[in-house]
Amino acid sequence: MTADALDRGRTSFLGRAWGDAYARLAAADREGPLQCDDLERLAIAAQLLGQDDASAEAWVRAFHEHVRRADPGRAVWCAFWLGFGLLLKGEAARAGGWFARARRLLDDAQLDCAERGYLLVPLTLERIGAGDIAGAYAASDEAAQIGARFADADLMALGGLGRGQALILGGDVHQGMVLLDEVMVAVTAGEVSPLATGIVYCAVLEACQQTFHLRRAQEWTAALSNWCEAQPELVLFRGQCLVHRAEILQLRGAWPDAMHEARRAYELLSHRPYWQVGPAFYQRAEVHRLRGELSEAEEAYREASQRGHSPEPGLALLLLARGEVDAAVATMRRALAETEALVLRPRLLAAYVEIMLAADDLQSARLAANELAGIAADLDVAWLHAMSDQMAGAVLLREGDTRAALGVLRRAWTCWQQLDVPYEAARTRVWIGVACGTLGDQSACALELEAARHVFQQLGATTDLARVNALLSKPEAPAAGGLTARELEVLRLVAAGKTNRAIADDLVISERTVERHVSNIFAKLGLSSRAAATAHAYEHRLV
Repeated sequence: MTADALDRGRTSFLGRAWGDAYARLAAADREGPLQCDDLERLAIAAQLLGQDDASAEAWVRAFHEHVRRADPGRAVWCAFWLGFGLLLKGEAARAGGWFARARRLLDDAQLDCAERGYLLVPLTLERIGAGDIAGAYAASDEAAQIGARFADADLMALGGLGRGQALILGGDVHQGMVLLDEVMVAVTAGEVSPLATGIVYCAVLEACQQTFHLRRAQEWTAALSNWCEAQPELVLFRGQCLVHRAEILQLRGAWPDAMHEARRAYELLSHRPYWQVGPAFYQRAEVHRLRGELSEAEEAYREASQRGHSPEPGLALLLLARGEVDAAVATMRRALAETEALVLRPRLLAAYVEIMLAADDLQSARLAANELAGIAADLDVAWLHAMSDQMAGAVLLREGDTRAALGVLRRAWTCWQQLDVPYEAARTRVWIGVACGTLGDQSACALELEAARHVFQQLGATTDLARVNALLSKPEAPAAGGLTARELEVLRLVAAGKTNRAIADDLVISERTVERHVSNIFAKLGLSSRAAATAHAYEHRLV
């Protein structure tokens, strides 16, 4: 009976039927203690099924059995995967204890083996966390070299992963991505074990999205999805896969599908360590915000924050959508001050530009746009060029350099189109339309705004749709005092105490256009001051 269960369990393990493998190996273990190799299989199957406690117990037993048999190298290998599983659970202290125990075991045995390289992997992570990028690269490079010397494919992949991550965090994004692509070739060729494969997939996808390599992210997300689907019982890594899919779908404009995948990710990750669930909540929040579901978005951002995932820049943009400009400014100033890594700043900078424009702080907006342009030039990624041009165009428009703004915005729109990011392309067309209108080309203005409105309608972007509809509202017959509908709108905002800059931001027009409207209002109503205009508005019940 035991031999039959063992044989079937081993066969299921080789076929990556993790549930069946775990059940049969566990059944065999109850009839008689498993030997080392089968204990390792039991531990791996349990870990991939998300059964952390059962996995840890099997790893501990395998470790002690290897020690008893005087096989310190294999014992250290078990200690490494036990410790790494604890790290994934967020139990850093216990993980560190096992790593230290493994190092002592190797030192006592004075053993030259691949397992010494494995113990450099957590050291790499520790140095990255401490901001020691050079030290992280050195540790991972040594691990990769040890892996090559002992022909250990898993160690070579983990060492190469660390090298790529360190280069990216150090600012050498191109070479870092080249190294990660090389690691992914080994992974997709099936040369790497399931545990190492999942780790590499998730880390590479995170790097792709941090560095705005959208096409790479889409390609590797599809590969990860196929890998997960080939193992239906897989729990570990599947939730992270769905989070990456949700982000790709959101960027592509498939918002209902993105929300569905984010919900599935939450369901799979809800029993995992709390910090693993944070990205799923953030993705849900982003879709809610873009659809104008601000209360739901706020709740999801807070859930993400409580689970250790930064809610910025999404939460700050939510505050802006609610009109809480000062709160948005304070939030973004803090977030930028706390973020030094080059690859983490662009999204924050783009949001900061928008918020500073809303706050009429053109100087801060210009400085942020310039920094974003510098990063785009350094990293030379299409996504960053589009983002940089989009923000630079918005700043130029507010500064009154409309012709220059139009050229930069058209370049941004072309790039968004090529990247197939419909929402950002439509937002850029709104600014293009405003620029055309400011230059007196009302026909082109209407065409651009209509095109943007069509996209917003398809996406369900209600907040953006409302703004475009307001811009497209055609002047009716002269209103009170001979004012046009737009002039009446400006008068109401003047009466509300808003500055020309604030009015320009509300109506998405240039400050120079607002000045012209105010001048026309004064002329038509025979007024000479904003105070008189305010009094006239209230006296004639225009507000």
